[in-house]
Amino acid sequence: MLGYLFKRLLVALPTLLAISAVIFFILALSPSNPLGDLATNPAVTPEVRENIRRSLGLDQPIPVRYLKWTVALVSGNFGYSFTSRLPVSTLIAQRLPTTLGIIGVAYGLSVALALPLGIVAALRRGSWVDRTITTLAFMGFSTPTFFSGLVLIIVFSVRLGWFPFIYDSTLIVQDMASLGQLLRQSVMPITVLVLFQTAVLLRFVRVAMLEEIPQNYVKTARAKGLAQGRIITRHMLRNALIPVVTLVALDIPTIFTGSLVTEQVFRVPGMGALLVDSIYRGDTPVVMAIAFIYAVLVVAFNLVADVLYGLIDPRVRYGS
Repeated sequence: MLGYLFKRLLVALPTLLAISAVIFFILALSPSNPLGDLATNPAVTPEVRENIRRSLGLDQPIPVRYLKWTVALVSGNFGYSFTSRLPVSTLIAQRLPTTLGIIGVAYGLSVALALPLGIVAALRRGSWVDRTITTLAFMGFSTPTFFSGLVLIIVFSVRLGWFPFIYDSTLIVQDMASLGQLLRQSVMPITVLVLFQTAVLLRFVRVAMLEEIPQNYVKTARAKGLAQGRIITRHMLRNALIPVVTLVALDIPTIFTGSLVTEQVFRVPGMGALLVDSIYRGDTPVVMAIAFIYAVLVVAFNLVADVLYGLIDPRVRYGS
């Protein structure tokens, strides 16, 4: 196991380096201008523009800028934002709690709902229960999050007035009243994400369970008189969870980057909104930091998934 992990880490390091290089060069060659309005403002002289570019390090060749970014990254420094002049780590720290509170809770609820519903749908295949669950899952999967978000806003905010449709980023939780306001403004974004993500996971769980039902080990367990619950939890579910673990491991890093569409619809000041705004403004340090951290999380959770395979299924073996 340790040898396998070491080999994976050796492969991961050059992979992350190549990913960072590709992202950096694409951003550097993009037509966006980090100077923003200063680039077209006639009141700003060319000398001033050049001084600003020099202060941002944009006057240097792209390979030199990438090398300096890599050296700073090794020391744990993501640099400074071109637009706000704040440290990138500070901007991420400001947005990350909101993203984890919305996206993280939504994903946790989705997993908690998808597992039992997918299992029930597979065990009751062809029944009205299965048809109902799969129909709802198909509707949730095929409905875009921006559309379901707008529907919730119209119904529960505009018509009924139950929930605010704009997320208040200035709200500070100090007492039970402010906590209630925070929960109220989080209900609709979480609901939109739960509806979509539950449908995606549920379909995978159902298919994985259906593949295990006709297996010989299930028939043998039933012939031995084992209880249905024991067969499901101790045998079928362990094998069915392997593809589900892969999907969840690939999805967890998206919690860090946030939900681009949902955050835009409800004006949630999370990581997704920060990423979109930084791309629009050409804020390369912020985009690079978010993209690189996402790449690290993808590699890390793929490794976690591989380790979990061995815990779920003892038949999985790793080469040294």
